[in-house]
Amino acid sequence: MNSTTTTPVRAVLFDATGTLLLFRESVGEIYRAFALEFGVDLPATRIQEAFRRILSRSEPMVFPGETGERCRSLERQWWRHRVRSTFRAADSTARFTDFDAYFDRLWNHYAAGAAWRLAPGTRRALGELRAGGIPMAIVSNFDHRLPKILEDLEILEYFETVAIPAEVGAAKPDRRIFEAALEGLGDPSLRAIYVGDRAVEDVEGARGAGLLPIQVQSLATLAELPAHIDALEQETE
Repeated sequence: MNSTTTTPVRAVLFDATGTLLLFRESVGEIYRAFALEFGVDLPATRIQEAFRRILSRSEPMVFPGETGERCRSLERQWWRHRVRSTFRAADSTARFTDFDAYFDRLWNHYAAGAAWRLAPGTRRALGELRAGGIPMAIVSNFDHRLPKILEDLEILEYFETVAIPAEVGAAKPDRRIFEAALEGLGDPSLRAIYVGDRAVEDVEGARGAGLLPIQVQSLATLAELPAHIDALEQETE
């Protein structure tokens, strides 16, 4: 970061999946590989398409009035229903020898860093932002497994807070989840940038919360982010 400029940017918030975190293998491929062990043989492409359809019309993981372990249980139930619905949408005749055991495999697989990889340029971007004294946070519609994944991938230490729907009581694009992250940074009035990959949840949501959105697809890699922020800072001088 350019230490000689007077910057209006006081924090940078990030989306997680699709922005910082990418799947090592496609959902369709993993769902298929594990399903074969439980008597279901479907093409990965069909599973992938069904998963996208189911997820696109799902309500977020927001559970009003629930906290702690109850929230974690409800998150797991939420995902179990989506996995079950994915296979029903892909082939209503598919029958697992033990669906609960299959779901346990999936749940545990995606709870660990081994299922994920960092988007190109992530470590460099986070390192430069931290060196520039910029506090960072995560705002994600994922679940309570996220901090452990970030820890496994050795980037959790960069973030002062991780805001997820079940803990905040709101999900993107609701402005409250962005505000909760800013409060976690110690000042809800901070001028902040939000980096994400989705037009509605991330870009429109961040803008509606008063943040400056950057769609990650506009960068060749995340390594460009610090310089991009510097350029924005220069424009405001």
